Parts: sequence; C-alpha cells; structure tokens
Amino acid sequence: MSKNRVNELFGTADALREKGMPLYMQVKKAIQASITAGRLLSGDTLPPERDLAKYLDVSRVTIRRAIDELVKEEVLTQRQGAGTFVSERVEQPLNHLRSFTEVMMARGKDITSKWLDRSLGMPHDDECKALQLSPEQEVVRFYRLRFADGKPMALEMATIPSRYIVNPFAMEGSLYSLLEKQGCRPVRAFQRLRAISIDEQRASLLDIPALSAVLYIERTAVTQDGTPIEFTRSWFPGDSYDFVAEIHNTI
Repeated sequence: MSKNRVNELFGTADALREKGMPLYMQVKKAIQASITAGRLLSGDTLPPERDLAKYLDVSRVTIRRAIDELVKEEVLTQRQGAGTFVSERVEQPLNHLRSFTEVMMARGKDITSKWLDRSLGMPHDDECKALQLSPEQEVVRFYRLRFADGKPMALEMATIPSRYIVNPFAMEGSLYSLLEKQGCRPVRAFQRLRAISIDEQRASLLDIPALSAVLYIERTAVTQDGTPIEFTRSWFPGDSYDFVAEIHNTI
C-alpha cells in the first residue's frame, strides 16, 4: 500500500507524536478515528503491518500492540493467513419491531438457519410468566442458529403459545411472516438487554471462544390487543452488532 493511502487513512508520521501518550495508543487512536470517520468500513482490510510501520515511522512492535488492543476490544478481527479486518457489525434499531430475517434482508444478506430444536411441550416458569400462561397450556419452541452470509450471527430460542402455532414444523423461515399470515403478528415488544459471558456449548455454536462477552436479549412481544404471543431469548456475538435507539426529550 502506498504512503499516500496510509496517510490518507491514519494521518502523517508527524501527527503521531502527541506528548504524554504512548506511541501505540496514538496508533490505536488513529485507526479508531479512521473507522469512526468512515474511511475504513466494516469488512475492510487493514494495511499490512510492515506498511503501517514504514509510513507512520514506528516499529512493527508498536503497530502490533495497537492492533492487538483493538482485536481485544472487537473493533478489529484477525483471520489466519488473510490479514486484519474491521469487524463487521450490523446496526439493529431497538425502536422498530423487526425479525432477524427482515433486518438481514434489508442489508442484502444471505440468510440461513440451523435448527437445534422444534418441539411442542409444557411451559417453563419464565415462559409462563412472560406469556401469561398456566402450567397446563402448551407452547411450541423454536431454537435455531442464525447465519448471515454464512457467518453465525445469533442463537434464538422463541416460545409461542400453541394456540397460535399448533405444529412446530409449520415454521421454516421467518416466525413473524408465519404469524402475520395467521393474522396475529406482534405489534409491540418489551426487550431486556444485558452483557453476559457465554457458556461453552453456545460459544461453540456461534464459533467464538467460551466465556466471550455476548449480548443477551429477552423479548416479550404482544398483539394489537395486548396479548403476549412471543417470548424470545437471543444470544448475539459482541463483535457483530450495534444496537441503536432514537431518544426523544419528553419535557
């Protein structure tokens, strides 16, 4: 890569001499600034370490330390033999009720799923509470690993009262599309989000290290008349999503 391109992305060597800040931190800051400004986009390849070191006039050890920090923070991703990339992230609005399929299709992604469970059974305590069911009312469960362009993007466990979907094998693609066909698509939802360390089994499915930080979301969705119809628990890799919401001043 040329010196002009490196300087265009990260600034000149002279700009990386801010007093009182370690040099690797200045390189890290320059890389982050390039991503924030949109000069480097999700999926873009970072210039080779040797070019960065040469044109920014720093050692390769300095470059490697800056990159290692950003990899730990999941800003960058390294692939053996392929290089260092800006982590690909999906921006998912929190103020619109949309299915995984709808979000990914809007971004032109190729969507596939791996079924882990489709079953009919009695509700667990948390499902009874979320869906306002008695322990004798059956539910259907859909547990699947969701992919976008071949990359594992989410684990989803959806629970629906069986009066809406009697046969769990009736659902092949989008859950919301099926519910819409039956005239009972949810219109509102309450979501609870928190960061957790993922267990070894789910980490293996998502192809990430065990105990990695993931975003866990519980969503309870209701129909037009306020009846709970969906209780979904989802696990999202921390390096793949930005969840955003528009906030209004109500004063």
